[in-house]
Amino acid sequence: MNSLAPSELVIAGWILVLAYAAVILFFVVRGALKIRSISDYALGSVAFSPVAVGLALAASMTSAATFIINPGFVALYGISGVISMAIALPAAALVSLVILTKGFRAMGTAVKAQTMAQWMGAVYKSKGYTLFFAFLSLLLITFIILICVGLTKVLASVLNLNELYACVGIVVFVFGYMMFGGANSMVYTNMIQAVLMVIVAVILLGSGYDHFSNGVHGFLDKLTAIDPLLAQPTNPQSFLFRDNFEIIFCQIIIGIAIVCQPHIITKSLLLKNEKDVNLYLLVGIATEALFFLVVIAGLYARITFPDLTINGTAIPVDGIMSAYVVQEFPVYMGLLVVMGLISAGLSTLEGLIQSLSITITSDIITPIVGEKAAANSVVINRLVIVALAIVTILLTFDQLLNPNLSVGIFAQNGVYAYFSAAFVPVLFGMFLKRVPLIAPVAASLTSVAVHFAVYYGGLTSYMDAPVRNPGIAAALAILASVLVGLILYFTFRKPAVLETETDPSINTLKEVVYEKEL
Repeated sequence: MNSLAPSELVIAGWILVLAYAAVILFFVVRGALKIRSISDYALGSVAFSPVAVGLALAASMTSAATFIINPGFVALYGISGVISMAIALPAAALVSLVILTKGFRAMGTAVKAQTMAQWMGAVYKSKGYTLFFAFLSLLLITFIILICVGLTKVLASVLNLNELYACVGIVVFVFGYMMFGGANSMVYTNMIQAVLMVIVAVILLGSGYDHFSNGVHGFLDKLTAIDPLLAQPTNPQSFLFRDNFEIIFCQIIIGIAIVCQPHIITKSLLLKNEKDVNLYLLVGIATEALFFLVVIAGLYARITFPDLTINGTAIPVDGIMSAYVVQEFPVYMGLLVVMGLISAGLSTLEGLIQSLSITITSDIITPIVGEKAAANSVVINRLVIVALAIVTILLTFDQLLNPNLSVGIFAQNGVYAYFSAAFVPVLFGMFLKRVPLIAPVAASLTSVAVHFAVYYGGLTSYMDAPVRNPGIAAALAILASVLVGLILYFTFRKPAVLETETDPSINTLKEVVYEKEL
């Protein structure tokens, strides 16, 4: 794979990567100078424009998965992957984003939440529930691993680097600057990354225009000539897109719930003014819709590498997009695309490092250690990031050496389990009144239990395969948690009089949220 990159691409690549790093460090230093507390690190101490935060939202929602990993699945399995990843999931996710953001922001601002776990604890008045979600957030490290694998594949291909060296370099650099910058720098770096990603998305989507010289049918004929299943809406021989239940139904459920990730739903808390929310959502959704379409480039890659090999050597699923970029684009165009791919990874990686480190610091360490930890929270947060970096290097290298088809499967299993557990408490917390604590707690526990039981227990015929689809497990977990949550909500709901007396603040707050939603 590394030998694909010509020497001029390698030299120019090093120059551009170093320049890119310098620009990021400029914004990090600028942002770090304004941080005085862990709250500043979490939510920022400056007023951001809704356009900047909207672009930051699109950048952090779109990760290395969308630009690097998922196109590999599409190259492997064809049109069925496009329907699943570029149509079904995005449509549900973007509608869900609009509905959930407004309610979450209204309540998140009022309860002064810095993290998803704090939001849960504040809404349901339970420190134990905060701690539960803080520990559950550790599952998000699987997503960090996915991004690091994607970035490693791209940089190792372009810079002719050993993958271990590339992996260590990426982790040390990104985790290093995230120790200091926080939200103040992240919004600006995300905005730059989003602009680069928009340019690269257009380039990647346009890179296969010549394949359409005979129209859409001509394009599909090229795929059919390689493998008839590539041009079909379902692919029974795949592990992820076998039928409409897997491609559409499960992806819609996941799309609705996927917004319940801290680096996505808490982004709206960066806005200081309520009237900015609509513009923020408009910019974020329009940009994100474009990003989701990038997986179509996986079809172009399959036409370029019909048997998915280079010089007789099989291309790993996670390396297909890197190979396509190096093979198809002239040096300077290729470098621009590489910058966009790196941006896609860094934008989400920054958000995950920030949200996960704050959760560990504020919601796990501080409650356990006490006031001494609270007084030194900024220092402790930096030590947490160092620990996360070490774990990330170890797990990333393991996934580079021993992937189960793709690191995407590993990441989905962890991330899907997390947001499946978060979905019901977020939904009930915003839209239902007099919610008994047992309902969201039981729903979360049910979701985690069902997800891992289905996945590791091999339940349902869909799991009877060498590679199991975490999307099936997550969809069934979400359905089960909604059912359990609703049953317990109606069984144990507090009387209206009692609720008004004991919890007037949350009651009044929810009335405001309802009015805004209506």
